[in-house]
Amino acid sequence: MRVLHRLRGDPAYQSFTLLRIGFTVLPIVFGADKFANVLVNWERYLAPWIAHLSPLSKLHTMHIVGVIEIVAGIAAAIKPRYGAYLVAAWLAGIVVNLFSYSGYYDIALRDFGLMLAALTLARLASMFDPPGLTKFDRPGLHRD
Repeated sequence: MRVLHRLRGDPAYQSFTLLRIGFTVLPIVFGADKFANVLVNWERYLAPWIAHLSPLSKLHTMHIVGVIEIVAGIAAAIKPRYGAYLVAAWLAGIVVNLFSYSGYYDIALRDFGLMLAALTLARLASMFDPPGLTKFDRPGLHRD
């Protein structure tokens, strides 16, 4: 029950928890949608120079992107101390892709902000998700 107490009274832990949930769910949803294209046709966001570098079609390149996003979301859930850096690196790649592809600067700036939030999660995780500890050894947690 110390976790609930901490969620109620520790703003830093609340921030860590919210960011962890967000950077778990969103990459998984967006990654899965790369296979369905329900939210948007993701291929249209792929910069031509990246499409030319890829040995795959645009569709299959975006499928690889989707797999990487899903893995990043799972990593952020399991070990945010490291997974958040993976999410931040992936968002940096998206920013480079979008800034190099005229017309999507607004989305690139949004993703830059998300990258900063992922880096914030990583810094908070250094406090709440120390390396080498089990979930029961983390500060504020204990076995019932």
